[in-house]
Amino acid sequence: QVQLVESGGGLVQAGGSLRLSCIVSMSVFSFDAMGWYRQAPGKQRELVARITRDGRTNYVDSVKGRFAISRDTAENTVYLLMNSLKPEDTAVYYCNAANVGDSYWGRGTQVTVSP
Repeated sequence: QVQLVESGGGLVQAGGSLRLSCIVSMSVFSFDAMGWYRQAPGKQRELVARITRDGRTNYVDSVKGRFAISRDTAENTVYLLMNSLKPEDTAVYYCNAANVGDSYWGRGTQVTVSP
């Protein structure tokens, strides 16, 4: 079974930073891609950042230049470093692991950015 456990969410003022962590129950190389999604109140869940097995990254336009996804393969951990946070970044952030035909989710961690 695949287990994903997020941590690092919290309350931060606009302009501040947070680093989210996702500990995976197996090697991150087990998956085609790892990603971070978020869902804000009243909005659809959206892909924020993604890292593929070969290390390529993608970001939603709204976070480009501010967020960085990375991984520590030895620790089975994926990170999302969030800098220059804005109130509109407030959401529940979810870790995702995906292969073709399979997708796994963590329980989410709340990020709240105050103005």
